[in-house]
Amino acid sequence: MEKLNVGIIGTGWCGGIRAVTCANSALVNDVHLAEINPERLKELDSQLKPKTATTDYKLLLENQEIDMIIVSATPETTHYPMALEALQSGKHVFLEKPIALAFEEADELIDTAEKNNLKFTIGYSQRFNPKFAFAKKSINEKTIGDPVCITVSRHITRALGNKIGGRISLSPAAMESTHDLDFALWCLEPAKPIRVYSQSAYGAMKSVTGLEDAQWIMVTMDNGTIITIGGGWTMPPGYPNFSGTWIEVTGTDGMLTVDDTHRDVILNTMERGIELPMSTMPGEQVEHVYAGPMHNETIHFIEAVLFDREVMVKPRHARQVMEVYVAADLSKEANAPIELPLKKTSYLKSVAG
Repeated sequence: MEKLNVGIIGTGWCGGIRAVTCANSALVNDVHLAEINPERLKELDSQLKPKTATTDYKLLLENQEIDMIIVSATPETTHYPMALEALQSGKHVFLEKPIALAFEEADELIDTAEKNNLKFTIGYSQRFNPKFAFAKKSINEKTIGDPVCITVSRHITRALGNKIGGRISLSPAAMESTHDLDFALWCLEPAKPIRVYSQSAYGAMKSVTGLEDAQWIMVTMDNGTIITIGGGWTMPPGYPNFSGTWIEVTGTDGMLTVDDTHRDVILNTMERGIELPMSTMPGEQVEHVYAGPMHNETIHFIEAVLFDREVMVKPRHARQVMEVYVAADLSKEANAPIELPLKKTSYLKSVAG
């Protein structure tokens, strides 16, 4: 059976999950790693036995044996140049969100992939969460009738918020609620967003990262459906990288509620108190199985490349999500609704560093 050679650029939290997934997959022949942290590189070199382990990602792009590249590097300012170089070198690309920091960059990535007939997708892993997939199925099959509104509330711990806000100055809409915007827009296809209104609230994070504690977004679709999404990253310390989400999908003939707050498995010990295992957005390895969506998402892209299948998250989906969260940030600044599509084609956030 034909197999792929995969290169992973950036092997931190998410990149490490993808590297382990690739190394353990029967569909992957050789794994090649690029990581600027020498200690982390040494750790994975010992654990995964990759064919290449380097601090220079360009060596992976120059390697003609590598079929696809996974870009999991941070900060997010690295996404566009690394993904563009990979596509220009003729490699299929999986890119962690966001697709880019400017519309021109996103468009160039999309055009380059299409011109070179390459698979290109963005890491919106929640589409591979079975609970989220069931919501999509219920809407597609009209189990609850025609959709009327979708509400999503997601909160994460401030430790994770500090980590994200410490590396790049992007809002909760762009860095946290982006997953839920993608989910809601995916559920409501082929409807398109036409208006966005957003408000944000400052609190504990302002003195730490300068960013909001929470941001709420209301999106009006061209079929009259309403999306309301709230995201915050200021929950007190708890289980590492905890993420809790509550979803309500209301239709003309029913309502679907999705509890993804991870209260189904509770561990309580004398040493560490109450913990909520398996509660991160990407998921984690639990003995012989992987609990969470990121493993299946990675395998999906490998199969898309190997068997020439369509990718679940098309890059134009990610660009549409980008337009919505950009409009949300413009709305909170103007304290007014923003009409879509944006007349301003260029948008680049000032970033930390």
